[in-house]
Amino acid sequence: MTDAAKGVSIMILAAGVMSMNDAVSKYLVESYPIGQILCLRQAVALLVVVLYVWRSGAWQDLRINDRTGQALRAILHVGGAALIVWALSALPIATVTAIVFSSPIVVLIFSMRLLGERVSWIRWIAVLIGFAGVLAIIRPGGVDFRWALLIPVAAAVVSGLRDLMTRRLSRTDTSISVLFWASTLMVVMTLFTIPLGWEPLTLNASIWLFVNGLLNAGAHFLMIEALRLGAAGLVSPFRYTAILWATAAGFLVWREVPDAMTMIGAA
Repeated sequence: MTDAAKGVSIMILAAGVMSMNDAVSKYLVESYPIGQILCLRQAVALLVVVLYVWRSGAWQDLRINDRTGQALRAILHVGGAALIVWALSALPIATVTAIVFSSPIVVLIFSMRLLGERVSWIRWIAVLIGFAGVLAIIRPGGVDFRWALLIPVAAAVVSGLRDLMTRRLSRTDTSISVLFWASTLMVVMTLFTIPLGWEPLTLNASIWLFVNGLLNAGAHFLMIEALRLGAAGLVSPFRYTAILWATAAGFLVWREVPDAMTMIGAA
């Protein structure tokens, strides 16, 4: 397989794992504050990264070569995660996923200027179709419009910018380094939400938070690897496959059935 083909395959796998992660987050946010979920699940993800580095002895892989890029990417990672979990608390998982996974539109628009990558006219047509799909889902100005729909829109923009920074960082820093420092900043920043009120953990919730952390770490590592191997404008759109997984999870767990316009927009 070429690097591009590997990148596409890994991104499809990452999309499936991230959908499972979102389903667990949606389940947890029904009982626990967003900050608590983000902090604890990322602490688990950070533990996974540390154990991996310890076992492999590759401590040098955590070295930061682009400090500004690492800091900016970490901030975007924290902001995107918070917006996604917030959106999941207010909207069906399929709707959130369909809107958030329009982030490749942002990647494509800015990849030429920020990364110097070529974008063909066919991909520009795809961007316009994708944008029309987002409008079909949120229906701005329509009777079905809800302000909560703007939360995943904001998450899509932030996630797209995060992917661009990931692609740029892949030229100087390792995937493990990017994941480690983003996770560290997430844990530190979300610890400040403790005064806002954290709930005592049950055994069941503790297990699901641990699973959530494993899925989150795995999904982000796979996404970083995919963006390392393939051009951002090529690899990112394959995250759309997550819509299928999210729709299935929403129906099986919460009996959520997307309406006709949401299905048309997602398609």
